[in-house]
Amino acid sequence: MALLKLAMTMAVLTETLGYTAQNCPSMIPENERQDCHLEHGASEAACAARGCIWCESSYQGPPWCFFDDSCGDSSTCPSCIPESQREDCHPDPGMTESSCAARGCVYCSSTTPNVPWCFHRYACSRVDGVIPEAQRVDCHPEPDANKASCEARGCYWCPASSEEAPWCFYNRNNGAVVDPDNSAGGTGGDGGCLPEADRIDCHPGEGASQSQCEALGCVWCESSVPRTPFCYLPPDRGYQVVGSPVTLPNGFLFTLQRVGGEAIFGGEVDPLAFLVEFQSDYRIHFKFYDPNNNRFEVPLHIGTPGQPLDSPLYSFDWTNDQTFNFRINRRDTGSVLFDTSIGGLVFEDQFLQIATRLPSAKVYGFGEHEHKSYQHEMDYHTWGMYSRDQPPVYKGNLYGVHPFYMCVEEDNNAHGVLVLNSAAQDVTLTPAPALIYRTIGGVLDLYMFLGPTPENVVQQYTEAIGRPFMPPYWSLGFQLSRYGYNSLATLRRTIDQIRDYDIPHDVQFGDIDYMDEQMDFTYDPVTFAGYPDYVRQLRNEGLHFVSILDPCITTERSNYRPYDLGQQMGIWINESDGRTPALGKVWPPGASVFPDYTSPRCHDYWITLCREFFDVIPYDGLWLDMNEPANFGSGSLNGCNQNRLNQPPFLPKIFGDLADNTLCPDFKTSIGNMYDTHSLFGWAQSPPTFRAVQEASGKRAFVVSRSTFPGSGKYTSHWLGDNWSQWSNLKNSIVGMMEFSLFGIPYTGADICGFIGDSNYELCLRWMQLGAFYPFSRNHNGLGYREQDPGAWDAEFARISREVLLVRYTLNPYLYLLFHLAHTEGATVVRPPLHEFTDDPMTHAIDRQFLWGPALLFSPVLDQGMTSVDAYIPHGRWYDYYTGSELSPSKQMTYVTFSAPHDYIPIHVRGGYVIPTQEPARTTTISRTLPMGLIVALGEGTGVARGALFWDDGDSIDTYENGNYFLAECVADYHGLQSVVQHDGYRGIDSLKFGTIRVFGLASASSSVVVNGIPHGNFIFDSLTKELKITNIDVGVKDLQSINWE
Repeated sequence: MALLKLAMTMAVLTETLGYTAQNCPSMIPENERQDCHLEHGASEAACAARGCIWCESSYQGPPWCFFDDSCGDSSTCPSCIPESQREDCHPDPGMTESSCAARGCVYCSSTTPNVPWCFHRYACSRVDGVIPEAQRVDCHPEPDANKASCEARGCYWCPASSEEAPWCFYNRNNGAVVDPDNSAGGTGGDGGCLPEADRIDCHPGEGASQSQCEALGCVWCESSVPRTPFCYLPPDRGYQVVGSPVTLPNGFLFTLQRVGGEAIFGGEVDPLAFLVEFQSDYRIHFKFYDPNNNRFEVPLHIGTPGQPLDSPLYSFDWTNDQTFNFRINRRDTGSVLFDTSIGGLVFEDQFLQIATRLPSAKVYGFGEHEHKSYQHEMDYHTWGMYSRDQPPVYKGNLYGVHPFYMCVEEDNNAHGVLVLNSAAQDVTLTPAPALIYRTIGGVLDLYMFLGPTPENVVQQYTEAIGRPFMPPYWSLGFQLSRYGYNSLATLRRTIDQIRDYDIPHDVQFGDIDYMDEQMDFTYDPVTFAGYPDYVRQLRNEGLHFVSILDPCITTERSNYRPYDLGQQMGIWINESDGRTPALGKVWPPGASVFPDYTSPRCHDYWITLCREFFDVIPYDGLWLDMNEPANFGSGSLNGCNQNRLNQPPFLPKIFGDLADNTLCPDFKTSIGNMYDTHSLFGWAQSPPTFRAVQEASGKRAFVVSRSTFPGSGKYTSHWLGDNWSQWSNLKNSIVGMMEFSLFGIPYTGADICGFIGDSNYELCLRWMQLGAFYPFSRNHNGLGYREQDPGAWDAEFARISREVLLVRYTLNPYLYLLFHLAHTEGATVVRPPLHEFTDDPMTHAIDRQFLWGPALLFSPVLDQGMTSVDAYIPHGRWYDYYTGSELSPSKQMTYVTFSAPHDYIPIHVRGGYVIPTQEPARTTTISRTLPMGLIVALGEGTGVARGALFWDDGDSIDTYENGNYFLAECVADYHGLQSVVQHDGYRGIDSLKFGTIRVFGLASASSSVVVNGIPHGNFIFDSLTKELKITNIDVGVKDLQSINWE
């Protein structure tokens, strides 16, 4: 649940918000507003100057300055721009209403000849010819451009459909354009300016002037290239080595002193220490820190692998000419992976910066954000990172912080870098290509992982931060939730409806509806009377139950044990005096206090309450919401002090200020100020919750957390937040899954059909098809919106949902194997195609398709009205999952159009793999008792295919670590399959038998099948699809040794 819920309860709104929504002259719904002032510094006057509407919103997220599309009769045309003033937004051929909307423009037909039907949403000043947005050259790069000031310069003013394009730009026909590739760089100065791509901003933020710039000892040079800094650090600004570095057993320690210019924000650290550690052949650690004063460092233990260096994949070198610079190189190729010669190193008390050139522009990662593509655009965009209760919006800093990126080099090797810092921070990606990282606290603590494959990078990263937890098998089933089950009767009706349609359903969630006055560890005795007994009933019927908890405890109810016990144990986050509990306003009545999960005492407190709550409501997992931590006000009920922690001299590119929607930065936790620990709140809450579930239930823990940080995946899963019921969110969810795979949190998914807004039939149906293959497959919905669970539409919707979920349940044994490999080796589960086909550059930007492991490719429909999918097919043998037919070799390494009617999602099996399966049922409790199967997809050449089956009881703790599991490996070719038991530590495997085995890719019909040396007559060969299906095998899973077909 997001802060959006606040908008649903007007009594809460009145009590908690610092403003009230004005009477808005626009009828545009808040979630449909199109931002008219994307940059910082929007005001009512600046908005009006752009001809847009200024209107506050009732919850965080929608822009206050937005385009006016509401004039006129929306039934005929959603714009009041006269036809004579329409500026064509789609002059190229092939314009449709959907392609027009995709450009952010207005579609409106006309009977007048030569009037464009697709046009910009705001009337633009006239220019000779149409200048594509991508070719606009900024004529007003300084802040506060408006139409009048733009036209006063003789330039062209037109709001852009792209969020990156300038609105005020040169008329290319008037001779005023400056060549962006001018080696002299820019339009100002004496021609000796640095090229734009090499500039490091000396005045990050708004309002730079030449006098301010030069007072800092920096260079001022204007430029016509969009978003290029005018004020930049000179090449001789930085640090120099003092003396010689100290040689360590596996590295060096440098002492540096600052040279050149004034401090940007004050409090410069001088001298500065620089530590380099060669931790393994594939990991190098480097850290800048203050040798004379302790500064906050993230308490995430990253141990060394413990192996002596044998053949390092990297080399390290440094220079000390004008300034100290260093490089990390890939030893076998010579590629430079990290190169600080671009300059920009700054280490001040509240402003730390490091910049590096990159070996390529193929950069992935950094989060948590809603990215529209998996591969970043290197266009000077800055991404802020600071955990925030924020529904997903483009460019916004969201619930968690993940300062980790991967770069695929020009030769297709890959490396990753973690910046271990928890203060507010941002990163700018530039066309050089380069990145500039800034933070306002802590130290510059970096780890590089040399790969060289993308999978290696993730494996090495999770080795450092912690391997992902092993989920219980039941959590691979379909899950249902909503904020808005207003009574136990409504919950019963919903579940009964799912059962009536025989739709698979394994897990039911309880949102804050069930609570008494939205207080943790309670349930409403009136509207949810009988709730504990109903939860027990569901569990007895084979379902599992997950309860929500928010990290906010009301102070205003007598005899409320969570508050009384917390007071007794002294476990709250305190104000700056270190003694007074911080007060905020969240869901419960009155003021709330916030547990300090960094304190060991708080762990005991939380585990005690969770165990006691289990005795009331026997949950199977816990859902941690609002743990950024969220606060409906700003800072606290008592406000925030005026000081440099609460109002730092530099603010990274984040929504609001540091206290907005959360607690004051100078408040105290057991390990430091919230200034440094804010984004660690959810990370610190996860281990005691994980332990609490295990201790309470005696079973494997299942914890879902909204706020995450590097290392969270060891204890929690994650959902992608309070998304919108929109097609764009459907598509972006794939990017989110890919990124959290990269971040070491493989159990991830989005709210199926969307959380905010009313979903519609087609969107929800396509989302059920995609969401059936999220690792975390949950349909969740917000308060006040139409019901959207798969039983809420009609019989046809229910049928399609049931059938696609049965495919998921059939494949769950393979998914479970992938999670085992993630838990033990750090492998990804949802996998971008580039992880498997890195040598194929076509895969590097694919984010509309995804893999499960190496062997299953999903190509969902992501666009409205489409009944086909254009899917890329990488090199290799590929088979249709449903029919077993092989794709023609001519379709490899190209895009192929597949039919995808409303009841179909294309799935392809990669040759060379053996995939374990199981007959599906309505719950995993039932399906785990049914016969197993195999899909044998023969590979290239000799047809060899390999696979494995991992099996245990599905919910005991540490089965792998304790040896309580079964593992068999399979190898197949054109003649048959052999299975070899590698570990036989699970007695329950004795009751499982093989039922059906499907073999794809045989060249000709088989005349005989022999199982364990005994002829077997139950098989059929499809001469059209070339699939051999062997049925009624009836041999124990651990007893199968061989199957031969001839």
